[in-house]
This record gives sequence, C-alpha cells and structure tokens, in this order.
Amino acid sequence: MQRLYDFLRRHPTGVDAFWAFVLFGISGLGAVAVAEADGRDPALASVPVIIGLCLVVALRRRWTDRMLLLAAGIGVLQMAFDVQPGPANFAMLVIIYTAAADGPPWASRFALGGGLAAAPLSQLRWPDGASGVWGHLLFMVFMVVPFALAWVLGDSIRTRRAYLAQLEERADRLEREREAQSKVAVAAERARIARELHDVVAHNVSVMVVQADGAAYVLDAAPDQAKQALATISGTGRQALAEMRRLLGVLRTGEPEESGEYVPQPDVEQLDELIEQVRGAGLPVDFRVEGTPRPLPSGVELTAYRIVQEALTNTRKHGGENAGASVRLVYFDDGLGLLVEDDGKGAPHELYEDGGADGSGHGLIGMRERVGMVGGTLDAGPRPGGGFRISALLPLKPAH
Repeated sequence: MQRLYDFLRRHPTGVDAFWAFVLFGISGLGAVAVAEADGRDPALASVPVIIGLCLVVALRRRWTDRMLLLAAGIGVLQMAFDVQPGPANFAMLVIIYTAAADGPPWASRFALGGGLAAAPLSQLRWPDGASGVWGHLLFMVFMVVPFALAWVLGDSIRTRRAYLAQLEERADRLEREREAQSKVAVAAERARIARELHDVVAHNVSVMVVQADGAAYVLDAAPDQAKQALATISGTGRQALAEMRRLLGVLRTGEPEESGEYVPQPDVEQLDELIEQVRGAGLPVDFRVEGTPRPLPSGVELTAYRIVQEALTNTRKHGGENAGASVRLVYFDDGLGLLVEDDGKGAPHELYEDGGADGSGHGLIGMRERVGMVGGTLDAGPRPGGGFRISALLPLKPAH
C-alpha cells in the first residue's frame, strides 16, 4: 500500500488525468441524459466545454495559472453560447482549490474573485422562473458556499505547507547549529590537549636533551656524573610517559582516571618537584612563595603549573649557558600572582610578539590561552637589563 501511495505522489499528473477521464465520462453521460429527457440531440457546443474543463483537471498541477485562465475563459464561453452548467463544471471548484493551494498570489486572488462571482453570474444568465426574488438570493448564496469553501481549503493547505516548511527549515538550522557547536567543542578540546602535550613534551624532552648532552660530555671523565644524568633522563622520560598516557587515555575513552592508571593533573604543590628537576638539569632557580597558601580551583592550579613549566623551559632554550631564573608565587586576597624572570639572553622578539612566522612560539600562545580561560592576564616580554620576564595574575574563587 505504501508503494502505491509513493507511486501516486511521484506521478501527480497521471492521477489528475485519471480523474479527468472519469469526469469526462460522467459529463458525457449527463449531457446525453439531459438531451434525451428534452427530446433533442446533444448540443455540439457542450462538447468543447466538457473537453476543456476535463483538460483543466488533468493539467491543474502542471500549469496552475494557465488552467485557471482557461477555466475562466470556458465559463465566459458557456454564458455566451448558452451552454448550461453540468457535471464538468465541477472542474471550477477543483481549479479554485488548486490555485489557492499551489498557484502564485495573483492566481489565488483571481480564483477567489471568480468563484464568488460565478454563482451570481450563473443565476443572471439562467434564471429560474419558478422562484421569487428571495428564492434567487437564497439559491445564489447556497451556490457561492462551495466555491468559497474550495478556496478556503486550498489556502489552508498552503498555510500548512508553509508552516511545515518553516518547521523543517528551523530543524535543519538547529541541526547545523548543533553540529557547529560540536565542532567548536571538539576544536577546543583538541586545542586543550595540544597545549597539554606541548607542555609535557617541550619541558621533559628539553630536560632529557640537556642531560643527554651533559652525560655525553662527561662520560669518560666523570662516569658517576654521567650515570646521574642518565638516571635523570630515565626519571624524566617516565614522568613524560605517565602524563602522555593520561592524555591519550582521555582521547581514547574520555573517562577520568578512575582506575588509577593515569596520574592526576599537576598543581602548585608540585612546583617544588618541577623546580628541583630543572635545577638538576643545570638551571639555577630561586623559588619563593609569598602570602598564605590555600586551596585553589583546579583550573588555576594547572594554569599556574604550566606557566612556570613553560617559562623555565624557554629559559633553558633561549637563556644561554650561564642563565639563572627566579620564580615568585604570590597569594593575594583575590588572585594568584606569578612572576618568572631570567637573566639570560631572552627569547627572540618575534616569539612573544607574533607567535613566530615559522610556527615557533606556541608555548607563549598556549600560556595566553590558558590564562584567558581562567579570566586572568599575562604579560611576557624582555626584562630591563637583559633576560626575559613572564608575569601573570590569575583570579581566585573559593574552591569547593
């Protein structure tokens, strides 16, 4: 049954042609019956009228406006050649409905006007002598009702279709918005993971490279120092591997570290370990905490740790051989201040201004993004007297 319904929907003109053929048969039989009842031959003028009105039904959805004009012309010819209305005039109701439902605006208005005028014109052309004035008026009103209902029904169908189209368009728009929001969320998550990977890899690999260079330099002269450097490389590599496992675990499953397989995200309490690791890699660091330490939101904890980590990594990369650094962690009443300075050569100008035309400077870009995510401010640039300075202020809220 569904296949038949789908077939009929795909071939509307064929369906209309079938009903036009049915209307032609009924109209022909009606014309013959009327002629025999009157004792005369069927009027030849009624044949083109019947054919024309059946053609209107057959092609009403293919050429709606043209068929409406054809029906109006046939009505005028009926009055001119005294061809009284018959079953074929049912096509008038059909084309009025079609024009109101599918036709252009002018065709809908023309159909309404023509439908309301058809009954009065018919009564004037073929008056019923047996009825009085009030009988004529009552019959006229009665005949106008079908034409008005046909137009109202067609206009209601047009309105319903427009409403459904609006609902479909709104649903499509909402679906596109959901897809766009999903893409934005995915991009934000990818950027967050990229920052995490950058911080983990850049810092730990930097330490490993420095220790490997030092081990190669003193391998023959001081085997004990070489062993210590290799031990540092091993520990740093395991730490980097643990953090990367955590990030990759999030990528694979999106689940938190419930099983304990992945290490938790670093916080300010682990800054001592980080700075000891940096000192072990050969960079002198002066670390001080001012104010009263207290619990911080996890986002601020991670941001503070990553800023210090990236700043010290940049010092090792760009500060030179004899560079030293200082880290200040200051607890204010409504914020956490960070100040990381070094006395080295400083980073190239393009790294902290433009992010690097060659793709460098992602660490400072990542720091700015992290600080922006927690509503803080960051200032990075050359230090008076040489070196580089990174200053950040992170707003605090009570941790629950």
